[in-house]
Amino acid sequence: MPPGEDDVKLADPEAKAKLLGRVRRIEGQARGVARMIEEDRDCSEILQQLAAVRSAAHQATVALVRSYATECVVSDADAEEIADALAMALSRLA
Repeated sequence: MPPGEDDVKLADPEAKAKLLGRVRRIEGQARGVARMIEEDRDCSEILQQLAAVRSAAHQATVALVRSYATECVVSDADAEEIADALAMALSRLA
């Protein structure tokens, strides 16, 4: 699908701000993991922090999917189009 065609963007400024906050925290966590590796920290500590990064990314994904679903549901598309759009979005998570 060409860019701009059937795009669904974050229209809710609050949802956008919250998602940006989550992503910025993930960036900080990732920099912290890199620093731990550079400092030759214990592998179990690094694994714990990587798990935290993965969990944070998952939560950001859930928040975005929720916003996406909200935008789709309030659209004027029919139920079949909404279901297809949600299925496509969820397939990207695999």
